[in-house]
Amino acid sequence: MPETLSCDIAIVGGGLAGGLIALALAKQRPELDVRIVERSDRFGGNHLWSFFASDVRDADRWIVAPLVSYGWKSYDIAFPAHRRTLDSAYYSIESERLDAMLRAELPAHRLMTGRKVLAAGPTAVVFADGDRLEAKGVIDTRGPGDLGLLDLGWQKFVGIEFELDTPHGLTRPIVMDATVEQIDGYRFVYTLPLSPTRLFIEDTYYSDTPDLYRPQPGSGNKADPIADRVRAYAAAHGWATHTVIREESGVLPVTMGGDFEAYWQSGGNKVAKAGMRAGLFHPTTGYSLPDAVRLAALIATARDLSGEGLHTLTHAYAKRTWQARGFYRMLDKMLFRAAEPEERYRVLERFYRLDQRLVRRFYAGRSTMMDKARILTGKPPVPISRALRAIGVLPGGVKA
Repeated sequence: MPETLSCDIAIVGGGLAGGLIALALAKQRPELDVRIVERSDRFGGNHLWSFFASDVRDADRWIVAPLVSYGWKSYDIAFPAHRRTLDSAYYSIESERLDAMLRAELPAHRLMTGRKVLAAGPTAVVFADGDRLEAKGVIDTRGPGDLGLLDLGWQKFVGIEFELDTPHGLTRPIVMDATVEQIDGYRFVYTLPLSPTRLFIEDTYYSDTPDLYRPQPGSGNKADPIADRVRAYAAAHGWATHTVIREESGVLPVTMGGDFEAYWQSGGNKVAKAGMRAGLFHPTTGYSLPDAVRLAALIATARDLSGEGLHTLTHAYAKRTWQARGFYRMLDKMLFRAAEPEERYRVLERFYRLDQRLVRRFYAGRSTMMDKARILTGKPPVPISRALRAIGVLPGGVKA
């Protein structure tokens, strides 16, 4: 017989955004019965999330600090005409750590894994098996809404973690190595030294399409060109990659415009949302961790946690964030529509010559007016006429 359960807060989706909200509420509001619902048998999926220390406010570090798996005091970037070490702390979180923390901080009955959700409303969740979870408030964090309502480019990647036979010699991450061949748009390789003999290497593309060419299980096709390029990069650095620990791949949206309200509605009418489903990701990087931390902190201190109250809170926060980030969407248009795909690296090469404090604020989504002016002044790395058309200033441009 179908069962009806009840709780104070139901979080639908056990990824990064949902997990951070659950942990923040467990810490700040332990009296609440908070359930987190996940379709798979573990939380967090198969991910390695990274962020700069400056992405998270000091007041919010308590949310994310227990999850950090690795940390470094600086990082490197490399371009054909420019190399640099930036003195900015950088951290990574393994999805296994998120899963472990949720199991340590929440009672077992609140961790609802292996549950497929058919529908989520402001105060109820309906499961595929007929069960129902009634809550004072529901927060839906199940991935993106209808991305077709947004004007997008794409950041796509394949990452492989290797255990090497001998030490690799790296002491800090290479966050962006664009000295590699430029394929399928702007390409760079991202490398994290997780231990003296363990490396995570990711091949990343800022591409016009979301297509990620990977062999499909059971297809008989073993061709995997992106993974092959990861191994070729390692081989060029003298790293033997015989032992693979894990792989991950993904496609993230890079936002150039769109209808925020329509996108919000596509994820559920009057339902509170977080993460990608709320449109809370950096327009240029696609990363959602900084926004997820900020919203988790906001929810943890909110007085009204009803379905209506949570919807009002999360919608208002997401809308403010969208409105504040028009500058980044404009830059994305210039990157994707004013620069030839094989020349896009020049935009980032120029950007990384700027003051590292400006770089920190950019990734945190907190660029000042002076930052924006500095990014736009000087010799442009793309033709001015094409840049103006890309942002809609000249005829033939694309409307915002």
